[in-house]
Order: sequence, then C-alpha cells, then structure tokens
Amino acid sequence: MATNITWHPGGLARDERVRITGGPGATLWLTGLSGSGKSTLATAVEKQLVHDGRAAYRLDGDNLRTGLNGDLGFSREERIENCRRVAEVARLFADAGLVAVVAVISPYAVSRLGARRMHDEAGLAFVEVYMAATAETCAERDPKGLYAQATAGGIASFTGIDDPYEVPEAPDLVVGAETSVAQGVELVLEALRRASGGSSRQPE
Repeated sequence: MATNITWHPGGLARDERVRITGGPGATLWLTGLSGSGKSTLATAVEKQLVHDGRAAYRLDGDNLRTGLNGDLGFSREERIENCRRVAEVARLFADAGLVAVVAVISPYAVSRLGARRMHDEAGLAFVEVYMAATAETCAERDPKGLYAQATAGGIASFTGIDDPYEVPEAPDLVVGAETSVAQGVELVLEALRRASGGSSRQPE
C-alpha cells in the first residue's frame, strides 16, 4: 500500500453540491441472496429517484464484475475485496451528491460493516436493506438458472448452497420476499428520507 499520498480536497462544499444535485448524497446498500430481488428493486429505486429529480446511479454486482471487479473470483478474500471496491465507489458517488444504489450479495457481515463505517467516517448516509428471501424461495425463482447449476455441481462456492450468507443482524430496512416492487420502492425511499437528515454535514 502506498504511503506517500495525500487526499486532495475539492473546491466545492457539500452543501453547495446538495443545492445542485437535488439532495444530499447517500448509499442504499441492498444485500441478499442471488434471486432475492436486489437488482430488480435497485433498478426501480434508481428510476424513481431520477424521476423525482435526485441524481442517482445503480451499482449492480454483476455489472461491476464485468469491468472494475472483473479480476476477482469468488473466494472469501475475493468476495470481501469485491465489496470493498464497491463501497469505495459508492462513497465517492455519495460524496459527489448522488444516491448510490448498490445491489450486491455481500454475504459477509464484515464487508457490510466496513461499507457502513466508510460512509460514517465521511459523514454520509448509509442505508442497509436486507432482501429477506430464503435460499428455498430464491431457488424456486431462480431467474438466472444459477441454483439449478449450483445444485448440479456446475457452480462452486455458490452463496446459499455451499457458501455461507451471514444474515444482517440490524439492517436499516428488511424487505420481505412477498413485498411488491412498488411497495419496496416506497419502503426504501422512506428509509432514505429518514437517514438523510444529517447526511449533509461536513466530515470532521
């Protein structure tokens, strides 16, 4: 790790960005098993935010693995690094005044805690949304056919089959498996409104 580097602050105050972007930056972190509805809900939330005049961008786990995280596999260490990179990007987006809508499995509590701490230290709102669908429910849905492949031995270290998922102990919001997309959007946006009260303060 390089040590001869110095963070160079910009010339815009966070309050100034808020006036331009339509609201304070924040990160919505959707976690849950594959097939739990993360990407579907994140897509709908992003669309609603933009239509409401809020600058927002969706960071989808699969999309990021085609580029930024394309060099990472699925070992525990690589999954943790995957989440660390996503959290760093989300924090930068939030600092720029956008709402980063993250949809990643993020199976380990240490990764989600690290992402929250990163935002807390920067004075940015962070909302952890747990998509509470069981492995059985997700396997029944199986929109990408991944559970069938994993069960047949075609995919190793598949979360929920032969790799663990650590259920969040105290998420900011739990979205049940039977929740409609429209209901989920309203729940997430309400959680964002609650969390954004103090997020425009400058970090110390």
